[in-house]
Amino acid sequence: MKKQLLMWGFASVLANAQAPAGYYNSANGLSGASLKTALSSIITNGHQDKGYNALWTGFKITDIDKNYENDGSILDIYSENPTGADPYNFIPVTNQCGTYTEEGNCYNREHLIPQSLFNSASPMYSDINFIRATDGKVNAMRADYPFGIVGTATSLSSNGSKLGSSASPGYSGIVFEPVNEFKGDIARMIFYFVTRYQSKLATFSSGDILGNSTFPGLQSWELNVLLAWHNQDPVSQAEINRNNASYAYQGNRNPFIDNPNYVNQIWAPADTQAPTTVTGLSVSGTTSSSISLSWNASTDNVGVTSYNVYMNGNLQATVSSTSATISGLSPSTTYPFYIVAKDAAGNSSPNSSTVSGTTNAPIDTQAPSTVTGLAVTGTSPSSISLSWNASADNVGVTSYDVYMNGNLKTSVSATSATISGLNASTTYTFNVIAKDAAGNSSANSSTVSGTTDAVPPPTNCVYENFENIPAGTTGYLTRTWTNNGITWTATDARTDQTISNKAITIRDGALTSSSSANGIGSLTVTTQLKFTGSNGTFTVKVNGTAVGTIPYNISAATTTISNINISGNVVVTLENNSTTNRVAIDDLSWTCYSGMAKQVQSISPETISDQNTLQISPNPVSNNEIFVKGETQNIKKAEIYNLHGKVMQTIDQPFKNSKNSIKIKNLEQGIYILKLDASSLKFIVK
Repeated sequence: MKKQLLMWGFASVLANAQAPAGYYNSANGLSGASLKTALSSIITNGHQDKGYNALWTGFKITDIDKNYENDGSILDIYSENPTGADPYNFIPVTNQCGTYTEEGNCYNREHLIPQSLFNSASPMYSDINFIRATDGKVNAMRADYPFGIVGTATSLSSNGSKLGSSASPGYSGIVFEPVNEFKGDIARMIFYFVTRYQSKLATFSSGDILGNSTFPGLQSWELNVLLAWHNQDPVSQAEINRNNASYAYQGNRNPFIDNPNYVNQIWAPADTQAPTTVTGLSVSGTTSSSISLSWNASTDNVGVTSYNVYMNGNLQATVSSTSATISGLSPSTTYPFYIVAKDAAGNSSPNSSTVSGTTNAPIDTQAPSTVTGLAVTGTSPSSISLSWNASADNVGVTSYDVYMNGNLKTSVSATSATISGLNASTTYTFNVIAKDAAGNSSANSSTVSGTTDAVPPPTNCVYENFENIPAGTTGYLTRTWTNNGITWTATDARTDQTISNKAITIRDGALTSSSSANGIGSLTVTTQLKFTGSNGTFTVKVNGTAVGTIPYNISAATTTISNINISGNVVVTLENNSTTNRVAIDDLSWTCYSGMAKQVQSISPETISDQNTLQISPNPVSNNEIFVKGETQNIKKAEIYNLHGKVMQTIDQPFKNSKNSIKIKNLEQGIYILKLDASSLKFIVK
């Protein structure tokens, strides 16, 4: 419901407001400070201080919504939506409180003049004529800040009341600005306060609001704001109802609701000074039927109340803010605009400079044609490539949405796409939709199916695509999963990031495999730095020994470490060398290394010496010592392998301190290979 406006005539307002006959007789014929003093005496007489706690009872008759929803809820000026449904409602008494956690919890007592300015002294502390029932959270947001025009908002209530930096001339601090519907209400309640308590103002703190003398009683910048609000937002029926209820409750009235003319008679003598010329006029937005404008605020000795927006020399709109949107225009047409600022007395500024704006081309409502020729052009174990014919459109196709199994997978501008991160040996269905710049979509193309390739039997001993990691979560925890016979453990890891598809992200931790047979030849992995941080490396360890590093940066990159060449059972670890960088890992694999194991298999059981006539004797060996016959003095390295190719012992310069024997370490019973540089000898431990 929009605010019901009243006639400004004194007789009409007085009759509606139900002030007692002769209530204001002693103020007749006065103006300026004399009128203010006379009104102060009138509204001081009969004022009954009911006490602070009694406000809760008073609100049940003064602050009930009888003019908007008329639903018996609290009429809260900080949450009321004058043109639609309220964001929330308060039940009288039930929802009153002193504590709250968020907007809509409860209502409390809002002193429009902060009680800190008068040390919470009576009777100001409990004067219902300037205390409203408002949302507790927004009341706290407003705090002790003065009322004014907000330039840049830092906080907003549900109905659009805002807190932020001041755009009011003469003040640069933080201010609170209510919605337009209640600006006049607040102005008139503050005028009541500085009139009722004018004799005490010299003892109050100013709070950048109050003056320290009986007249004018307000700081000039605040007075100008409130005069403008009073003039642009006339008295409403809701204010009249509250004034009557307040009079019944505490025995005095707000004279500026009963007779709005008192405001200008006291504070605004004849104003003949025009506002300054509007500057900074610019076009801030266009559509095919509208042009939006913005400009800098004009200044005035009293206060700018409105701006007239002219198009082609004709008045198009009158607004109170520094922006406007002119609608109902023709497409692809240029229009000139200028602005005139006006004050409450009707003084007009000179015309601003003219700015021209051109509406957009007509709105495009025609959809592109259906995509044809959709086909699968290539497959791999983890991807399917597609291509199709270009769609046609009256303006132009801008993109193609590619759907897989009915879900949007990617948007591209070309007539081809590759969908990655798929499972091997799996069939997927695809369709494509063409879109234009206006957002019009074609019908679905026909559907085509494609099947990813099987993973080739490696080359890779181990392949991990991280599709089986725990469900994506953001916390950094220890994560464990099993895939393709390998159990993986990731410490200080999260699972919600992606590279080709799922990936494991390590912060101050490591990724470690369980033991894998058949050794490791070369290792390949894809990495990418996530969020913020700097380039760095992972250290790759095999069985606890570093074998190389993997770099990472903000771009996904695949790196291979070659010639690791460790046989037997291996445990592979990737350690993050930074404690803060968060790095995703994907598509990790390594090739088998049969190295010595192949040599083991090529030696027949009967062969116990090689072409260089080296021999082990006795064989089987005993007492953990191997005796070797032949030329041993130049041998640089001895290695002992089991029949799986696992290195059991390595000795550099094995015959340095002994002519022909090697001490061995507690080998279990079985057959082993002694590798002496390029020669291999088989021996038995019993």
